[in-house]
Amino acid sequence: METLLISPAPLTALDLLQVARENRPIELSPEALASMQQSRAVIDALINDERPHYGVSTGFGALATVHIPVPMRAQLQRSLIRSHAASSGAEVDREVIRGLMLNRLHTMVTGRTGVRPVVAETYAALLNAGITPVVGEYGSLGCSGDLAPLSHCALAVMGEGTVRDAAGVSMPAAEALAAAGIEPVELAEKEGLALINGTDGMLGMLAMASIDIGRLIAVADLAAAMSVEGLLGTDAVFAADLHALRPQFGQAESAAAITGHLAGSALIESVKNGEHSFTRVQDAYSLRCAPQVHGAVRSTLAHAQSVATAEFGSAIDNPVVTTDGRVESNGNFHGAPVGYVLDFLAIAVADLASMSERRTDRFLDKARSHGLNPFLADDPGVDSGHMIAQYTAAGIVSELKRLAVPASVDSIPSSAMQEDHVSMGWAAGLKLRKAIDGAERVLAIEILTAARGLDMRDGGLDSSQSSPSITATRRIVRTVVEGPGPDRYISPEIEAVTQLVKRGALLAL
Repeated sequence: METLLISPAPLTALDLLQVARENRPIELSPEALASMQQSRAVIDALINDERPHYGVSTGFGALATVHIPVPMRAQLQRSLIRSHAASSGAEVDREVIRGLMLNRLHTMVTGRTGVRPVVAETYAALLNAGITPVVGEYGSLGCSGDLAPLSHCALAVMGEGTVRDAAGVSMPAAEALAAAGIEPVELAEKEGLALINGTDGMLGMLAMASIDIGRLIAVADLAAAMSVEGLLGTDAVFAADLHALRPQFGQAESAAAITGHLAGSALIESVKNGEHSFTRVQDAYSLRCAPQVHGAVRSTLAHAQSVATAEFGSAIDNPVVTTDGRVESNGNFHGAPVGYVLDFLAIAVADLASMSERRTDRFLDKARSHGLNPFLADDPGVDSGHMIAQYTAAGIVSELKRLAVPASVDSIPSSAMQEDHVSMGWAAGLKLRKAIDGAERVLAIEILTAARGLDMRDGGLDSSQSSPSITATRRIVRTVVEGPGPDRYISPEIEAVTQLVKRGALLAL
């Protein structure tokens, strides 16, 4: 993969995903190095100044009134990192920490933090070497930056703490850096503080989630089309002129996607031609209203992406070196903008999955499936079919509703009431990641169920009456899961289709 040049220009969500998840190599631009040298000169001019400058000659947080003598100012930075690397709990995913490090690196190269180029170069070296600090899930309140997670990363740059190498082996940071030929950094004045004051962790999670949710919406449109077709629904409600009557952002796009997936379906045509023994004027909401719900998720995602774009164009530190050379305190590290949209997306993801589970359930009820076996069982009674697969989806949806409770409405004061309102954005990001994983599994169960229902409806792929798009989807599913038959071990089948959803394999049609 081509090397990504890190400059003061904003990153994109795709840039971050490629570095964090796909190990894209990076390199600092000449402009980045020049901007850091320029702002470092401002900090160097303050090193011996007896007047108080936060982060240079004072303590931190509630200890900001404590004057630090000149000989102790470098030690101040090391002590800050060691004391703030206080995370606890389950280890955070590698890609989250890599995204956090890339975001902090990008803020450095804007020239607003006052760090030396060697610090940024060392961060880039760790990322390129695949060295990832071990960080626990607890420790950030989403204000004053993602303090504990960022401190663990700074600690690794100092050659301290625990990391995982490119092979995933846990080891002391000093050993990993030595093996990669990376010299640990001796932090200078202000640099410790500059490495931990940012929304970098929550922004990285938002960036990756925005791409994952974009894929999730497209899969949901496909799954809905499969359910409409498999349940002998109508495509009339997806007509463009009907959605033009309510021009909500995203709604028409989802309707068009579902229409496209259904185009050329012999099953849909058979309903229009009255070839079935039932008369149904309207489909259930989970079928008929899919564009309205999926479109609302698209709209929510677009808003979240606008927040991420603004954050990618930001330089967050406290104090910050301004463009005219002042060193000023500020509150830009507060994570509220990012925390809010992380929570908003968790609500949207939960609802997307909730509607999907309802479509799955319709396939399994003989009173609503229009001729399919109860629970899609091969021999109902002897076999249970997808009965418990629906339980799994229902259990996940219930969990997603709990995860949709916002983290950002909570605040617990810290630092002796100096930091008396915090965002909890880090927690919002972690729970959104869990929500996305759950929704992917719910959609996988719907696709697995719809494919089985369609096979039972038309006799399988050799006699497929599905649209070209859905026939192609069924064909992909059948490469990892066998067609209908007596009950078999179903958990691996759910996982196999989940991996198709996660990889976007169903969208390459």
